[in-house]
Amino acid sequence: MRPETETLELKRSTSELKEGVISVASILNKHRNGELYFGVRNDGTVLGQAVSEQTLRDVSRAMSERIEPRIYPKVERVKLSGKDCVRVRFAGQDGPYFAFGRAYIRVGDEDRQISARELERMFRNRGGDHARWDSELSERKLSDVDATTVRRMVKQGRSVGRVEFEFKSVKVTLNKLKLLRNGRLLRAGEVLFCDENLLRVQAAVFAGTDKTTFIDIKTFEGPLFKVLENAETYVKEHIDWRVQFGKLEREEIPEIPMKALREALVNSLCHRDYQVMRNNEVAIFKDRVEIFNPGEFPEGYTPDDFIKGDERSMPRNPLVARVLFRTKDVEEWGSGLKRIAQECAANGVKVVFKALKSGFLVAFYRRPSGSDKSLGASGGKSGERLGEKLGERLGGTALRILALIHRDSRITISALSSRLRISTTAVEKNLAALKKRGLLRRIGPDKGGHWEVVGS
Repeated sequence: MRPETETLELKRSTSELKEGVISVASILNKHRNGELYFGVRNDGTVLGQAVSEQTLRDVSRAMSERIEPRIYPKVERVKLSGKDCVRVRFAGQDGPYFAFGRAYIRVGDEDRQISARELERMFRNRGGDHARWDSELSERKLSDVDATTVRRMVKQGRSVGRVEFEFKSVKVTLNKLKLLRNGRLLRAGEVLFCDENLLRVQAAVFAGTDKTTFIDIKTFEGPLFKVLENAETYVKEHIDWRVQFGKLEREEIPEIPMKALREALVNSLCHRDYQVMRNNEVAIFKDRVEIFNPGEFPEGYTPDDFIKGDERSMPRNPLVARVLFRTKDVEEWGSGLKRIAQECAANGVKVVFKALKSGFLVAFYRRPSGSDKSLGASGGKSGERLGEKLGERLGGTALRILALIHRDSRITISALSSRLRISTTAVEKNLAALKKRGLLRRIGPDKGGHWEVVGS
């Protein structure tokens, strides 16, 4: 592990808990976020230490009770070089912060007490524009920026008429996008274009209407554009689709309008509070799809103020929002919730917006399972033809599985489970029965292979 830095503090063990608390307050006053490890020497040598649930509680309690204003860091057991250690990830912009009644600031890898004059200045500047997270300097370098993502952003922006320049280099592009300061990358550029950043989206499919049992779970990370694409694809793969035939072509229609889903995903990534050490979430339940982002809703406002009223947007990360506007992922600022509501109303889908203490949540309610009993609801004409050919030989669940596989030969068991709203065990039993009857076979390995419907 790397040695201590201005945003990284290393302690040999939790016997140095008091010193660790001081370091956290010190780093917050200088950088507003950082990490602390117990079980690592300050030169980066991993020592390890005994870590119990009580250990984690003691660390968490000390951080929240001994630092003012209060913070709520993420405290967890981690393995480093095969040894147990404690990691504390913290952030906050309500400084100055005090540890045990005194204010400290980080200078190199040392914690120094803040002078009375400096403390006065910090109080005077509290809450100013400088406190915006996305305009702070990143620790990432230009070499950490993914050039391919920058190129794609410029190409998309030009295609929608909101980027007037061509790609010449990463540095030139980021300068034009105002994501550099004196040649150094800003946090907004880090989130938008770096593989390693604070953005994480945890996506999961649950068997019922709560989080008791999950069928599938994934974590997406990387540049915001990549995370957005992966999260959108995940939802597409795990909701129901029906097929509508027009005069000239067939149209596949999702149970929840994708324009509204994508808008909710974009908003959740653009407006989340990156100083809260919690992941964005995409949760697919039997009766609804929820999209959550950490970060409180603007104080004094409700979602209806933006949906039914004429309130203007107050983006938490305006530099991020500005780039997403250029790619047309964000339209008029402040109109996102209204567009989601209008799109859902036009498609007869119930949507609920919830401003929680921990963040903001959009819930799209799904149609009841089996409300469309035709095979075309999942498999289109190909599913209907399969039903005609097999007649009464199979039950409805087996027929729907064949229809889904006919449409997507690489569909996973978890995706089948989610689409049919049955357990993975039930899917596996049906697959085994279909293979035994010679109606289905697997081509290639479990990972990387595909299904083949025999005689389709």
